[in-house]
Amino acid sequence: MVFFVVVTAVRSQSGRDSKVPYYFGFQVKPLFPTKFIGESSSTMLNQGYQVRISQKVGYSFGGVVRIALTDLIGIETGLNFFQRYYKLDMFLIDSNVTASDTFGFIQYDLPINALFNIKLSKKWYANAAIGASICYKPSSVGSISHPVGKHEFFNIGLVDIKDKVNFDLNGSLGFEFRTDKYGFFYLGGCARIQTAPIFNLLSRYRYGSYEVDNYGPVGGSFLAIELKYFIPNTGGNGQNFERGPIE
Repeated sequence: MVFFVVVTAVRSQSGRDSKVPYYFGFQVKPLFPTKFIGESSSTMLNQGYQVRISQKVGYSFGGVVRIALTDLIGIETGLNFFQRYYKLDMFLIDSNVTASDTFGFIQYDLPINALFNIKLSKKWYANAAIGASICYKPSSVGSISHPVGKHEFFNIGLVDIKDKVNFDLNGSLGFEFRTDKYGFFYLGGCARIQTAPIFNLLSRYRYGSYEVDNYGPVGGSFLAIELKYFIPNTGGNGQNFERGPIE
């Protein structure tokens, strides 16, 4: 909803004869956890109960709006959906009771990135972007495991109401092939750095009336391969707007 409001606002400001180029597109990216820009796994231990949570490969997709401010600088925004996956391994140190589980975590974000362009040839460009994202986490997630007998493991990724919205840092670098007829094609890499835990993990082991808990923050930073496609930009008279940011 927010994304379409942004698109509508851009169109209304640009108008049919606008000298400010703007472009609408789509993006998709696989998400790869990495320890180089944040913790991709965490281990918690309490009273002989240990749990290890590890971020796995996820994905993201969404819409993009690009607005050119000058010949060299532009802004990209939009709305994206993120699906992260986590694996949990649970152990009782002094016994052979173990369990494994997985759950997914959903997040939405609205990025605002400054875009810098370098023209390499007639149709090829190098792009770099840096900025921040407004992130929204709609709900907590959870899972229950019953490995054997009365042994139970409960895992909840908790999102407190005051932590549903936060800000993350973005950076990207890539290359773009531009055509008037078929649009723009972009391939690059990007990084997301969390400024706060994505959620807090509450992991509980229960056997009858006996319970023991582990609790701690979990990260969600990642590196990603980024694919974008921008639709050819034509005005109401069917003619292309002026070329992109530095053309």
